[in-house]
Amino acid sequence: MSGVIERRREILAEMRRATIDKGYFTIPEIAERCDLPRSTLQDWVSRLLDEGCILLKDERRGRHPATFAARSALPVSACRRIFTTVDGDRVECYHECLSSGCAAFCAYHHLRAGGALVHVQRDGTLLRECGVLTENDVEIGLAPKPAVGVAAIRREGDEIVQTIRCIGGPAYSLTDQMGEARGVCSVTARKTGGIIEGEVRTRALVHVGIGLDDTDAPEGGATFALALALLQHLGTGEGIIPIGHRVAMLKPDLPGRTAGNSCSYIEFAAEPGSVSDIAKRAQRFVSSESLSPEWGIAVRLGFRILPELSAYGIRVRREIVGEEEARAVAGRNGILLCGSRGVIGALAAVALRGLQNRVLLDPYAPIEFRTPE
Repeated sequence: MSGVIERRREILAEMRRATIDKGYFTIPEIAERCDLPRSTLQDWVSRLLDEGCILLKDERRGRHPATFAARSALPVSACRRIFTTVDGDRVECYHECLSSGCAAFCAYHHLRAGGALVHVQRDGTLLRECGVLTENDVEIGLAPKPAVGVAAIRREGDEIVQTIRCIGGPAYSLTDQMGEARGVCSVTARKTGGIIEGEVRTRALVHVGIGLDDTDAPEGGATFALALALLQHLGTGEGIIPIGHRVAMLKPDLPGRTAGNSCSYIEFAAEPGSVSDIAKRAQRFVSSESLSPEWGIAVRLGFRILPELSAYGIRVRREIVGEEEARAVAGRNGILLCGSRGVIGALAAVALRGLQNRVLLDPYAPIEFRTPE
């Protein structure tokens, strides 16, 4: 089903693009753009005509093909990607939007509504929300009530189902746009009074975090650059969705540091079947691209707060910590370490995951980890 949805998005996007460019499109033109047989594209045109997504402008006349037009030049969806990762009874929901303003709107109203969510954070156009597998009532309406909220999150097999209640603009997003976002399996909605309630289904993915450190050298290079390269490299793998990159500052006066003593953290959502290959690919990539033989990486599955790991991250910002201690902490917390001395900072990068940038970048900032009940 997900393959059919992806193909539908691609075809509709090309149809809208052609309509905006010259006011119409033809079947041969879209078939060529999408690399599809004309007969297959004809089936799609018939389906989209029935759904009301496109309209017939001119019938075929002799050697001139029929022309069609997309009904709207509005974006297919303001929602670029929606996907979820699971760790026990916790779910992290990621919603990447075309607009930071729309992402801020949803963050504000989701936070006010509460419901199944325990934490909401916006990073530019990416909305990160941590929720619990539960169902809670949310009161939705016009101001001063919140306009949208996540009332429930549940797991059904290998899918996560979010129950969303909304009104106004968010209702339009739910009924007309969320289904077009990459990562969405399906959306169903119904209207009760003036409120729209819908279910958004996504895959239950595994959260993979990778920390890197000591990959540069006094002569050049930078850990953040290698981390970004690794993020792009791993993100091309089947069933792997790149989420983002963070930089964290560690003890600033550490003897032997190459510069300011920073480490990097990258994270992914991955299909369970893709997880086993990620650590191997990361190790091969870093070992071949690092400018220092002291490189180290840490690979962790899941995102829940682990008290011992959090305490380790705080200590590395304040004290000199040895490699032996890093390996012991990693072993007790199920984290894979690869490499040499750099595993100390790499593990710290994983341990500091979830903190805001202003805290990560200030090695003197007090740290308080969020531990939602």
